[in-house]
Amino acid sequence: MDLAALVLSFGKSFLFALAAILPIVNPPASAPVFVNLTQGHDGPTRALLARRVGFNVALVLTGAMLIGTYVLEFFGVSLSIVRVAGGLIVAFAAWNMLHAPQMADDHKAEVAQSLNKANVRIQAFYPMAFPLTCGPGAIAASITVGASLYSERWPLTLANFAGGVTAVLAAGLLVALTFRYAGRLLRPLGEVGLMVFLRLSAFILLCIGVQILWTGVVELIQTIS
Repeated sequence: MDLAALVLSFGKSFLFALAAILPIVNPPASAPVFVNLTQGHDGPTRALLARRVGFNVALVLTGAMLIGTYVLEFFGVSLSIVRVAGGLIVAFAAWNMLHAPQMADDHKAEVAQSLNKANVRIQAFYPMAFPLTCGPGAIAASITVGASLYSERWPLTLANFAGGVTAVLAAGLLVALTFRYAGRLLRPLGEVGLMVFLRLSAFILLCIGVQILWTGVVELIQTIS
């Protein structure tokens, strides 16, 4: 197996995984959600959260790509069940965001003071990384990509998975950078425009959650019909 073939396999797997996962993760679409959930946090705390969310997204997707198929087979869980459960969580979180009142300035200060390093770690995984940024759709896509990277020759398999994991790391980095500068990107909208944009983003997220849920339900119905 020559080096050129391995490099070619790496590049193809990288582009394939990035094209399959990044549009579903879609960091710009999640940026308003991140801004809404971090109201009252100061700049350094938001930067820390952004880095941890990006790291958690990369970690979850890498795990799903490498061992997701084996885990689901071990517990007897299908991708349809994952979609149903994940869709419910996403829809519930979006519903709460859609009807959440605007946070007052004194409450923002209280939230900022109550946030410690332990809370940052918790929030950076749930709900920011999972399921709002890296939901069941992205996990299912990552598992599917991982299943397609196997080859009859182990050098090609290693090159394929190296490209796939690199693509996942790139997606996590894009999430971290997008969330880190989300405030600057959305600042031109103003306070009223940002609130409108947040409500619209929450509604779109609710629709995505319902769509994920419905896709899982349809797949389950087809298995018994």
